[in-house]
Amino acid sequence: MRNNRRVAVVGGGVIGLSVAWVLAEAGHAVVLVDLAPGRGASWVAGGMLAPVTESWPGEEHVLALGSASLAGWPAFAARLCQAGGDPGLRTEGTLAVALDAADAATLDVLAGYLRDRGRAVERRTGRELRALEPGIGPRVRSGLSVPGDLAVDNRSLLVALHSAAKRAGVEFVAERARSVRGGAVELTDESTVECAVAVIAAGAWSGGLHPALAALVRPVKGEILRLRARPGALPVPTRTVRAHVESRPVYLVPRTGGELVLGATQYEAGFDAEVTAGGVRDLLADAGQVLPGIAEYALVECAAGLRAGSRDNLPLIGWLEPGVLAATGHHRNGLLLAPVTADAVLAILRDEEPPAAVRAADPARFATGGTR
Repeated sequence: MRNNRRVAVVGGGVIGLSVAWVLAEAGHAVVLVDLAPGRGASWVAGGMLAPVTESWPGEEHVLALGSASLAGWPAFAARLCQAGGDPGLRTEGTLAVALDAADAATLDVLAGYLRDRGRAVERRTGRELRALEPGIGPRVRSGLSVPGDLAVDNRSLLVALHSAAKRAGVEFVAERARSVRGGAVELTDESTVECAVAVIAAGAWSGGLHPALAALVRPVKGEILRLRARPGALPVPTRTVRAHVESRPVYLVPRTGGELVLGATQYEAGFDAEVTAGGVRDLLADAGQVLPGIAEYALVECAAGLRAGSRDNLPLIGWLEPGVLAATGHHRNGLLLAPVTADAVLAILRDEEPPAAVRAADPARFATGGTR
């Protein structure tokens, strides 16, 4: 039997779980379709909530959307603590550092761009950076302090969202979706989940679920490492540290318990999710120049995830056809954009205007085949 308020959410990563939880708490009957909810790219994410240090000239809409979601993260995390568990939100901020003149010039461009938009950044010398984080190595020559950026423990977040969604009454269907159309989600076992609205939040796999997404969402491979400080080694930093090492980006995100997440390589490699020896080598080599002390850490995990890339680095949030909504294409910013995406989907289902920053993410921007 079809329920006029029943919503099927396809995808159980951070976006799908957040949407399902928020809709269920708002009174919708929600079914979430995913063979392994809480895994996928969200499970191997770094956990940075950093729209400022991720921003770049020409991506003003991306910065606006990320900033809007960041502003809602403390309340989102507090609500989740009550509903499902502690997501491990960290408020110490980010250090963006450079090792040579070219990398320092990149940071200069970023600093000027952010200052022009009224964003808080503070220039730091190498000595000042080492006073903040003693583990930073002598090759680091300068950097920026971005106190407003946050970070979250992605795995704690996923566990909390899964628990909150179950408590809110979300029904979980452990199966893969084959296609989505208005009123139904067709599964690979030949069964069908009927609904009033289907929300496609299947990350990199979204493009295969609806023809409107086929040319708009692609997989982008990223590899991450997880390290643990051993006895006698320098402790992990208290802040997220982002760096450019010979123009290659690398980030180091602390976790409680002495763990450190390193990432991320980025490849256009289709649906290849194997970790490569070269990727591990490059991450360790680049991160070791930023924090030399990690040479004494234990390497506890190597993993790869497939992010959902879009043409213009903005997600796709909005109607594809009557009865089918998209909430996908978040690329590196799935964790960051979870609160604003969930709120936007709820607003759209209520026939209300979504948050202003979300309007640029409407899939209709590609209706004529162009890119922003």
